Amino acid sequence: MIKINYKWDDKRYQKFIDYLKSISDIKVKEFNERIFNTKYEVLGMKMPVLKSIASDISKNDPIDFLNYCGNTYYEEVMIEGLVISNIKDEDTFANYFNKYLDKIDCWALCDSIVSNSKIMKSSDFSDLAYFLILDSREFYIRVGYVMLLNYYIDDDHIDTILSLCEKTSNYFYVNMAISWLLSSCFIKYRAKVLELLKQRKLPVFVQNKTISKINDSLKVSKSDKELVKKYRI
Repeated sequence: MIKINYKWDDKRYQKFIDYLKSISDIKVKEFNERIFNTKYEVLGMKMPVLKSIASDISKNDPIDFLNYCGNTYYEEVMIEGLVISNIKDEDTFANYFNKYLDKIDCWALCDSIVSNSKIMKSSDFSDLAYFLILDSREFYIRVGYVMLLNYYIDDDHIDTILSLCEKTSNYFYVNMAISWLLSSCFIKYRAKVLELLKQRKLPVFVQNKTISKINDSLKVSKSDKELVKKYRI
């Protein structure tokens, strides 16, 4: 693997794209095309490779790189997101992250960037998460819920989280994120989530998928798994 350590211009960015093509794998491409419902062309590279490339870029001049990023290939968009997730300055991160939201078109681009964010682990972006959840675009909304999932399942946010999870959505990937979030909340706030399930106030898909995900969890007792099954709709 080459080291990505040069200053960026149009010619060098094209050289970077050529490099990505040269290390792509057809089997990985075929697999990723099956699981990522993305508009971008998939080259075929595994996540550890993408993270390593993003790390190399981040050690040098990541901002210069971000100013040249394109949007043809899934991998180049993923690398861009991972470089943004490595930014440690709050204002700089927010600037590039907000611009990047328009490029997110699948669950992998959403979840990887949010879960790998360095600054989100140390700074409070909960207001941004709430703001995104009120948006009308599928992956803006999913980003908000995945932010809550990764960083805000705590005493200060749990009641707001549960309230937001009652929102009805026609988006599949939003409803999957809500169900994932609620099943994670169940582990720490069992009584609160159980009461919500008992009330059957959630959309039908979210109610039943949450119960399914609770049953898939290794952190939930067998008795609780049987208990929540009673609240399927």
